[in-house]
Parts: sequence; structure tokens; C-alpha cells
Amino acid sequence: MPTGKIQVLLVSAKGLHDTDVFNAMDPYALLTYRSQEHKSNVASGQGSTPEWNETFEFSISGDEVPDLVIKIKDSDVGTEDDIVGEAKIPLEPVFLAKSIPPTSYNVVINDEFCGEIKVGLEFVPEETHEHGHRHGHHHEERNYGGWKESSY
Repeated sequence: MPTGKIQVLLVSAKGLHDTDVFNAMDPYALLTYRSQEHKSNVASGQGSTPEWNETFEFSISGDEVPDLVIKIKDSDVGTEDDIVGEAKIPLEPVFLAKSIPPTSYNVVINDEFCGEIKVGLEFVPEETHEHGHRHGHHHEERNYGGWKESSY
């Protein structure tokens, strides 16, 4: 299982269902991976074609790789923010390719297509402990050294 960081470039969205009847909606994105959550800036008045161009970072570790979930919401003053839709982005391909250029993913709500979100992904692997195995024999040498001293 890969350990490291995923950098998510949130580029833009298009074709979103505008939930705001009177004004252009003010969309923002909520990016969630496991218990880590990031919120983008609000694209004020950008309606169904917001552009964010923001980068977020998530730490990756553990055995399972859940999808990255991006929820798009409309920031409403005085009322609860409406959910516009969400995209589930599989991370497996990123571990294999190390980076995926900005790609459009479907945004859905209740299984209905309601737009696209463009996201670029990059995986930055952490230096793993596998290197530690190569250095592992240092411990043996130390023990060996200690053994030599004790039998001196």
C-alpha cells in the first residue's frame, strides 16, 4: 500500500445545475479523503462554471484506498448551503501513474449526472521503511559487537 501525499489540483467545474434561482450560485468544493477534509474558496457568482485553481494535500496511508470525494455546494447566506452534486475520484490510477493531468469527472446527485469537475492529481510517495531493511543489518552488527565484547 502506498504511503505519501496526494496533491489534488482543483481546477474548475462546468455544466453544474444551478441551485440558486435568483442569483448565480456561489459554488465551493469540499474535498474529503477518510477523515481529512479541505474546503475550497467560494467562487462567488460564478454559477455553473466555477474556476478555483487551488491545490490541496492529503496524507495517504493504510491498506485500503477509499475514493477521494469532492462535494460541490452552493454557499447560501442565511440558509444551509445547497449540495450541487459530488464526484468520487478513484485514487488507484494515481499510485500507478504518479500523476494524472487535469481530467474531467462526472458530478452526480442521486445518481443523476449534473455536471463535470476538472481535477489533476499527483502522488508524492513517502520514503518508505523498506530502505530500513537494508540498514537493518546495522542492528545485527551492533548485537554482534556486543556479543564479542561480552565474550571478551
